[in-house]
Amino acid sequence: MLKKVKQKSLKKHIDKNLSKRDFSKRNEPLKSLGFVVDEAFFNDFEKLYEFGAALGLQPKDVKIFSFIETRKKLPSLRQNQITNKEFTWRGEIKSQNALEFLELPFDVLIGFYPGKHEYLSAMVVQSKAKFTIGFKGADERLYDLLLAVAPLKLDDFKSEVIKYLKIFKKI
Repeated sequence: MLKKVKQKSLKKHIDKNLSKRDFSKRNEPLKSLGFVVDEAFFNDFEKLYEFGAALGLQPKDVKIFSFIETRKKLPSLRQNQITNKEFTWRGEIKSQNALEFLELPFDVLIGFYPGKHEYLSAMVVQSKAKFTIGFKGADERLYDLLLAVAPLKLDDFKSEVIKYLKIFKKI
């Protein structure tokens, strides 16, 4: 019961934040890159840092925030991680680390997860990112560019992102 209320609230939260999105700085060149990642789908973050390097970015300019359904009891050094427990029943984020990540004005933010994901979508829509990239099957209202490539085929993904960032004169 509470899970359904939370999901409905997340959808309302997404709809409300969509109307607040600022499109005025969408065409700025790439200087910072952010990823929101579903750890159940992908957890080799080193490849994402390599992807940033291929775009000419330093590791300090690439930030990754991940979602994991439930945190394991084992201690983790990972601070940039959120669980479903860190969303209130009204769809608001309680994690201070997540809120700080979302305040960063990324030039490009990539939603690195397949299909629709309520929790990560709530993060993408609340982000101060100037340009957002997602994958086919995601909520198209959230993204400026949707790629029709398999996210796990990293070489295809990299070449598509580079191609479109050149078209949009971001690199």
